[in-house]
This record gives sequence, C-alpha cells and structure tokens, in this order.
Amino acid sequence: MATAAASVLFQIGTGQNVMKPRVRHTPNLKTTTIIRSSTENYDRANDVKRFDDSKVGVKGLVDSGITTIPRFFVHPPETLADLKPGTRTGSGPEIIPAIDLSGLDSGNRRDTIQLRMGPKLADREEIPEICRNEVIEWDQEIKQLGELLTGLLCEGLGVETARFKDMTCLEGRVMVGHYYPYCPQPDLTIGLAYHTDPGVLTVVQQDHVGGLQVKYGGGWLDVKPIPGALVINIGDLLQIISNEEYKSAEHRVLANAHGEPRVSLAVFFSPGNREDMYGPLPELISPEKPAIYRQFTLTDFMTRFFNKELDCKSLTNYYKL
Repeated sequence: MATAAASVLFQIGTGQNVMKPRVRHTPNLKTTTIIRSSTENYDRANDVKRFDDSKVGVKGLVDSGITTIPRFFVHPPETLADLKPGTRTGSGPEIIPAIDLSGLDSGNRRDTIQLRMGPKLADREEIPEICRNEVIEWDQEIKQLGELLTGLLCEGLGVETARFKDMTCLEGRVMVGHYYPYCPQPDLTIGLAYHTDPGVLTVVQQDHVGGLQVKYGGGWLDVKPIPGALVINIGDLLQIISNEEYKSAEHRVLANAHGEPRVSLAVFFSPGNREDMYGPLPELISPEKPAIYRQFTLTDFMTRFFNKELDCKSLTNYYKL
C-alpha cells in the first residue's frame, strides 16, 4: 500500500500539475500595464520549461545580475480575475509567496504535495484525483500503525498503553510527498536542510534512490532504503512530553545526484486538541528527574515553530525551564 501511494507521486513530479496552489493576489498596476503590451504571442509555458530545464533556479538568476523580473514570473492581467483566495486550514501563519506560478499547466513540475488528513479528513475534491483512492486507503492504514507505535512507546515509558492516544496525539495528521529531481551539481545545494520534525511522530516511506541522513554524534549517517521498511522519526513534541526519555532526530536529505528522481512519502502525527496544555507527563516527573520543559498549547507551539530560528533545536530549547 505504501508503495502504491508513493508511486503515484512520480506522476506528480514529472510534469502533471495535479494541485494548483491557492493563494491571495494583489495585482501590481504598474506591472499589469507592462505585461498587457508585452505578452502578445508570448509562449510563457515554453519559457518556464526552458528555465526549469536549465536547473539555474532563482538564486542563479540573482547571481547573474538580472535587474528586472523575468516575464514568466508575472501573471498576465487576464488571468488574475480567475485566481481566488483559498480556504486556509493549516495551523501556521498566512504565507504570501513572492513568486507565483500557479495556473501553468505546461512546463510546471510539482516538487511537493501536502494534504491535511486529520483531525478532519480533507474534502475528497481537495485530494488530487490521480492519487485520491491511494491516499485515503493509506491514511486508514497509517492510523493503525500510529496507534501501534505510540502504544509501544508508552510501554517503553512505563505509562498506560493508550496514554498518547488519549491525548489525541494521533488525530492531527499531515501527509507530504516530496519529489527530488536529478541534480547535476549536488555539491552546490541540498535537497532538504537539516531539521527536526515538530510533532509527535513521523512515518516515512522512501523509494530505492535514498538520500536521507540522520545526525549521529558529530557526523551524518546514511539511512539506506530497505525494501518494505518504514523510517520512524521522533518529533520535538514527543521529546518534550517524554521529558527527554525520547529525543527528536536531526535529519536532512541530500540533493539527488542519481540519474533518476527520488520520491518520499511522509505522514506527520500531532495532537488534535490545539488548546489543551502539553508538557512532560506527570508520571515521568520525580525529585530525581524534575520537569525539563514548561507547559504550552499546541497553537503556541506551532506558532513558535513557524517563527523559530534556523537552529533546528531552537524549538525545544525555547520551552526549557
């Protein structure tokens, strides 16, 4: 099932624009005037494809010394009226992109797909049709796996098996698919910068290409793909709840130096009750080991996550007593 869910993401990453970002737009009148007179007979899709094939990226454009925004980064005025603000269901702050390429059905490669699966399952129509059935089925399977994993973790802490489930730690679920295209100069960039996951648990299904690394001691170790195996990451919230009996894992993804794309599928678990207070479990606090962290709401926690410093341990450090 995990393989089936991951395989459809190959289609997402190879040219099919299956999800169009919904963003708010504020037209620039000056730009609109310029574009109105300069877009006639302009093949925008071809320009985007050539830019994508060049692998230069925005940084490369900046380094080249450009003084004007490339034409294909600006929406023609006739398309602006069709772009409607989306319904925001995430927990983080509103994000307004500096560059918008939504609406480009040709020459556009999707790098990431993100779906909120809980506490309330996303509307079926919000899930791309190309992977809708697989996503819904995988979510049902992953909930059972999450219950098994948290039960085992509770046993390891010496608390009731259903303790984390009762805290709604399995109800918040976000599914994220990453597509990493081949990178001709992997030493100049990175696929995904080093970080820790903010939630309770992350379940990762990666394909055979590899690239995931975990920090151990002062170095980085490859997490080589094993057919049929899943990678389980401890998140920052579990580190806090367990009073550091469990530690969140620092990890990263290297730029893809292989001659084929890399695809991974991850599910992030977090509590469903956002206004409950979270902190070290009372059962784990004693005179010998007092609480290391203060209590907080998940709303406060996630707001801090979206505004934290680049140091990937700054989130847990912020809540230390």
